[in-house]
Amino acid sequence: MQLSSAPLFLIGPTGAGKTTVGRLLASRLKRRFIDLDEEIENRCGADIPWIFDVEGESGFRAREAKALELLCETERAVISTGAGVVLAADNRARLSEARPRVIWLHVDLDTQYERLKHDKQRPLLQVEDPKAKLQGMAAEREPLYAECAGIRVQTGKSSPASVVRRILEALKEA
Repeated sequence: MQLSSAPLFLIGPTGAGKTTVGRLLASRLKRRFIDLDEEIENRCGADIPWIFDVEGESGFRAREAKALELLCETERAVISTGAGVVLAADNRARLSEARPRVIWLHVDLDTQYERLKHDKQRPLLQVEDPKAKLQGMAAEREPLYAECAGIRVQTGKSSPASVVRRILEALKEA
């Protein structure tokens, strides 16, 4: 696939490495890196946990949808989305239109849990059994990631550089 100036999107569960891989991929492609959650925080003037506390998940999801809509027109960017971006049908439609430039970073549950077990910044994981929460979120979201993705890359224990190489190979083949 000849890369156009249209943005690339990274989707996948929390802890899959979207931000880390996204920064490296953007650097390799000489593109701007945009983290959707950071964009929401910048537009709102508050961090994600505060938005969840004050507006609830529905308020956050509305902000997320608006930010994604605006960023879909950004040229020469790699955009790392939030893990729940696929929950809204409008977001899935926008992402599906961008195939094959939508890359699903897939991670197994054990690796995901190990990466996140001490994380206190993710509001949805502040529960008694975060591993069970991750498993439930995966059951709900994986079919939605599959619906949107043009490319699927397993991250697991791979280094970010290795994941980026696999993404670049997959983009050439697409």
